[in-house]
Amino acid sequence: MHIIGHFVAGHAVAGSGRTQDVFNPALGQPVAKVALASADEVSTIIATAHAAYPAWAATPVAKRAQVMFRFKALLERDAKRICAAISEHHGKTMDDAMGELIRGIEVVEYACGAGELLKGEHSKNVGPAIDAWSEFQPLGVVAGITPFNFPAMVPMWMYPMAIVCGNTFVLKPSERDPGAALIMAELLTEAGLPDGVFNVVNGDKEAVDTLLSHPLVKAVSFVGSTPIAEYIHTTGIANGKRVQALGGAKNHAIVMPDADLDNAVNALIGAAYGSAGERCMAISVAVCVGDQVADDLIARLKVAIAKIKVGAYTQDSIDMGPVVTAQSRDRVIDYVTGGVADGAELVVDGRDISVPGFENGYFVGPTLFDRVTPSMRIYTDEIFGPVLCVVRVSTLHEGMALIDAHQFGNGTCLFTRDGEAARYFTDNIQVGMVGVNVPLPVPVAYHSFGGWKRSLFGDLHIYGPDSIRFYTRRKAVTQRWPSSGIEEKTQFSFPNMAR
Repeated sequence: MHIIGHFVAGHAVAGSGRTQDVFNPALGQPVAKVALASADEVSTIIATAHAAYPAWAATPVAKRAQVMFRFKALLERDAKRICAAISEHHGKTMDDAMGELIRGIEVVEYACGAGELLKGEHSKNVGPAIDAWSEFQPLGVVAGITPFNFPAMVPMWMYPMAIVCGNTFVLKPSERDPGAALIMAELLTEAGLPDGVFNVVNGDKEAVDTLLSHPLVKAVSFVGSTPIAEYIHTTGIANGKRVQALGGAKNHAIVMPDADLDNAVNALIGAAYGSAGERCMAISVAVCVGDQVADDLIARLKVAIAKIKVGAYTQDSIDMGPVVTAQSRDRVIDYVTGGVADGAELVVDGRDISVPGFENGYFVGPTLFDRVTPSMRIYTDEIFGPVLCVVRVSTLHEGMALIDAHQFGNGTCLFTRDGEAARYFTDNIQVGMVGVNVPLPVPVAYHSFGGWKRSLFGDLHIYGPDSIRFYTRRKAVTQRWPSSGIEEKTQFSFPNMAR
């Protein structure tokens, strides 16, 4: 069976120790093995990135940007190959994989503008013959630890900006679907990126802990569940690193009485069940203002759910694939069973789905609950599966209070035709990313992505303008060239520019 190793100094290398099976979720069987790096292997890869750093940091920013221009073209050339690797190891449909890749390429496009993005400020004659300016300097070796659900897009939220800022990068992708990361590493080398600037290390907790503790790693970016995000942040900060750790979510969509229900249903279906619900931006709670809205919405959702085609990515016209592992499938089913036991009304049950020809796959069908209350686990927890809960409230304010009280604050949405309600919602809701009639308000590449509350640990969001701040340090320079032949007096008072 093929063993997926690491990518170091411009070349694929085999691991030397433990391995783990990589499964095709649609088949429910292993299709490869992935090497799990030891602490010594990770340290060697970090040292490689460190050795490549001085020359890359000194490379003119225009040349760094040119690598990104070529990389973008190669990603588009090999898009089908990358998407096939994503679908084989993750299970998502090819269309979904392509959508993920395109959103990642948008960040590469943003990185192509590094010459503009990295300009500092300059002030002439802030004092007698004194000029001042600020500039952005890279940090050194930086690392990214990324999740299984977006094996191409989320890494591209990190390394294009880190690299174009002058850093070298070590990526630790999810060991569940590592194939896409190796392809992208090959393409970066083909694009002309010098050896050692971008490296991929596959592994588990041993690799993660080495990245978090190694003194040569200056910053760590992470996307994953909230418990791990908190661990990454706490451990990295304790080891003197700059850390941004994006965690979990429980995203609500409020449906107002004046909403266009047909459009809301179409939006909710895609947002709740796309990628089998394995998205941190998935809508998992529909908050209906009024019983009539809830009844009408559920009636329409039942019809739409019945039309969803669940199957393997190799089949035609599939809307939704499996979840990523057998453990994920069992976890989702356990939550559905628990929701029934807690008294929620199970409107659509996806637990017993079977896909002909793929009976061993990790499939869970679209599931819909009504009359969910905030005390139920299906409401409080991030299920990370194709489960949509309907909660009934009487007013917009009551719905907003539910959202604000939840531990997560990643994304939210309001369906309405009322501009006043929309403005009040966007101004006051305690969530980091907000949509109005947009169910997945993922910011475009030139804005930044990140939630509030326990959905983000750290001060800076990911990609966009915040990525410049995260992957650089600002240096302020004050420079004076006094006129020759003029003797100046010693000054003992604190210097100022007023005189």
